[in-house]
Amino acid sequence: MGAIGAGIAALGVGLGVGMIGSRAMEAIARQPEAVGDIRNNMILTAAFVEGAGLFAIVVALLAVFS
Repeated sequence: MGAIGAGIAALGVGLGVGMIGSRAMEAIARQPEAVGDIRNNMILTAAFVEGAGLFAIVVALLAVFS
């Protein structure tokens, strides 16, 4: 069951980072002068999403092995 949870967490991270990138590109297309701020926020948000996803994967795998 934990492997399924880890897979779902990885899927969620992939979707989340994809949506972050997509929305950032839309924002840059609308406001090209704000590209630096948008890029910085995009990288920071993607790092938070991946950190939460990694935590979820570790918790799911710990459920399998404990």
